Amino acid sequence: MAEEDPGPDTTALDEVVTFTSELIRIDTTNRGGGDCRERPAAEYVAERLAGAGLEPTLLERTPGRTNVVARIPGTDPTADALLVHGHLDVVPAEAADWTVHPFSGEVRDGVVWGRGAVDMKNMDAMVLAVVRSWARQGIRPRRDIVVAYTADEEASAEDGSGFLADTHPGLFEGCTEGISESGAFSFHPGPGMTLYPIAAGERGTAWLKLTAHGTAGHGSKVNHANAVTRLAAAVARIGAHEWPVRLTPTVRAALTELAALYGIDTDVDAPGFDTDVLLEKLGPAAALVRPTVRNSANPTMLEAGYKVNVIPGHAVAYVDGRMLPGGEDEFTETMDMLTGPDVEWEFHHREVPLEAPVASPTFAKLRAAVERFDPAGHVVPFAMSGGTDAKQFSRLGITGYGFSPLRLPPELDYAALFHGVDERVPVDALHFGVRVLDHYLRSA
Repeated sequence: MAEEDPGPDTTALDEVVTFTSELIRIDTTNRGGGDCRERPAAEYVAERLAGAGLEPTLLERTPGRTNVVARIPGTDPTADALLVHGHLDVVPAEAADWTVHPFSGEVRDGVVWGRGAVDMKNMDAMVLAVVRSWARQGIRPRRDIVVAYTADEEASAEDGSGFLADTHPGLFEGCTEGISESGAFSFHPGPGMTLYPIAAGERGTAWLKLTAHGTAGHGSKVNHANAVTRLAAAVARIGAHEWPVRLTPTVRAALTELAALYGIDTDVDAPGFDTDVLLEKLGPAAALVRPTVRNSANPTMLEAGYKVNVIPGHAVAYVDGRMLPGGEDEFTETMDMLTGPDVEWEFHHREVPLEAPVASPTFAKLRAAVERFDPAGHVVPFAMSGGTDAKQFSRLGITGYGFSPLRLPPELDYAALFHGVDERVPVDALHFGVRVLDHYLRSA
């Protein structure tokens, strides 16, 4: 049946550009602490879903923090449903740093510019374009597809996917798998090679708050119970710690496939296998794997004192920690050791690590959809160093893959565009994404 797929119509190729641009113009900056309003973007996508004959539901935990969920009925009522989700919020952008205004949505020389162009209003637009193309062509997928547009992904997800999973699980009835951001983008590690990493796992989120207590006093006097000193020592130990290698199944698969592509004879399960040596041999391609072979903990914020000549009684630091699947116990034990007896630590925000099977029919179909439209490209599995809404939806038993397809030119540094200055996406990349996404969702 896949060979007979007509693909998206030409209107879909026009709409994906328009939708990406117009969504960017809707400022949904998430500054954290509840400072965001996704409702205008949610109403925008809901109106276009309704125009495709669907019945979108708008849901809020907090006024203005709006989520949209709609279900596309499949032709096989016995089949498991598939979740396709994207978030509507974006990280802040400082207009003075940009070549174009970050919320202009300007289309210039075949490129759409603006905050959210890759994270992830492009994917939001691709899903809209595909769904509307199906409506015009009278196409129904084999399995039910639940489309969700979420709030608050760039912060805690408490107003977004967390709220939906905890309070409205019935909307996702039957969903066993999901796809979303950060996968199936082209990566160019060198001349003549194009990789398409598809995410099949995520490290867990472990944002920490460290608190050191001491004896307050005058800054001119010796103080061996200085909270700032105690905190600084703990922060330095954390920053300098060398975490051991821990290879998850997804990362093992990634290393094995990358080694084969590079003609490197290696066995990741052999005694004495040295991960770091293989990563060096992989050159630029190692960037896909290096952040996910270990746990990590990076100090990011410090708070202490109120006057230069006063030693404060306490000091606080924040650490961005990430945990591999199966690495949670090692992480907590290591933090206990590194903080020491004078510093307390707690999870400021915590979410689970994820692992999705690579040797599965779903991954095979994701791979086939990409390679159908770029036969010279090589799909490889990888794990994300960070996290997505897939963490919250995993509470409902939904296995998540990162799959927002884009074919990008070698000179465009996709990874640097995430949360970066001059975020942008080529029109051709959006067209490629619509074709790949359309094909996969029909065959899923």
